[in-house]
Amino acid sequence: MDWQPSASLETIRERARIYQKIRAFFAARDYLEVDTPILSIATNTDANIASIGASNLGQSLYLQTSPEFAMKRLLAADSGSIYQICHAFREGEQGIRHRPEFTLLEWYRPGFDYQQLMDEVEALIDCLSGQKNNFQRVRYCDLLVHQTGVDVTSIALPQLRTRCASLLPGTDTQALDFNQCLDLLIALVAAPAMQGYLFVYDYPLSQAALARASKSNPGVAERFELFHDGLELANGFSELTDAKIQRERFEADNRQREANALPRYPIDNFLLAALEYGLPECAGIALGLDRLLMVLLNLDSIDEVMTFSD
Repeated sequence: MDWQPSASLETIRERARIYQKIRAFFAARDYLEVDTPILSIATNTDANIASIGASNLGQSLYLQTSPEFAMKRLLAADSGSIYQICHAFREGEQGIRHRPEFTLLEWYRPGFDYQQLMDEVEALIDCLSGQKNNFQRVRYCDLLVHQTGVDVTSIALPQLRTRCASLLPGTDTQALDFNQCLDLLIALVAAPAMQGYLFVYDYPLSQAALARASKSNPGVAERFELFHDGLELANGFSELTDAKIQRERFEADNRQREANALPRYPIDNFLLAALEYGLPECAGIALGLDRLLMVLLNLDSIDEVMTFSD
């Protein structure tokens, strides 16, 4: 049995050095480092995310898919700017770029919007890499038009399915919904053509998750994702602060889960109570730290940056 670390000792030392630089970066910007629970009685209702369950004394629990809900409760309690390095868990995540247990760097800045947050992400990566990098930004709809010929603002589902099938021969698209088709096009057509660091922003409102609608264009969400050579690194947005809208989104997620023959997940009522109390206008981001380490250290597999993969 191979008991040794999957990462080299040199990589493990580099990870520790990068953690030190992350903490120094946020300390210099007056962020508070926080630590929130990994186990919760509620979880993310997103139909595209599967949580890993646990139990204690007969009570059903879930390993966190992200510390987002707990960190927003801290924001509502007037914590100010906060960040966290933590482990997160998602069922079914396995492969050269995926693991069921992985490391997130998540942070929230009151007073920021998603554009200002992108600026801060650039500053962080420049700091960690020790050089000035080239970052590009493209609107989601413009990326899809350029790479796939799909105008997300006007295409209907039947035509979208047909376009997906033509771009991805052999793919059965007839059972896919609108967002599933878009996700396929981004992952299998647009992402392989990406080069360097690329922010894709202004996602369709149907993919808003916990992001607020754009003030200038209500049809899109103030959300972005960061890619490097097509590898997704981070997901960030201007945060939704309206408890009523957030509850409606959670309930819509569970209806979609049922339609997909997936189990309903319990809604986080603690988060909704915090939103009702008052979440400050803020922006937040979850950055996959293992994947960023792959980029910074020029490694091909996520196992190479994890201390143990088994």
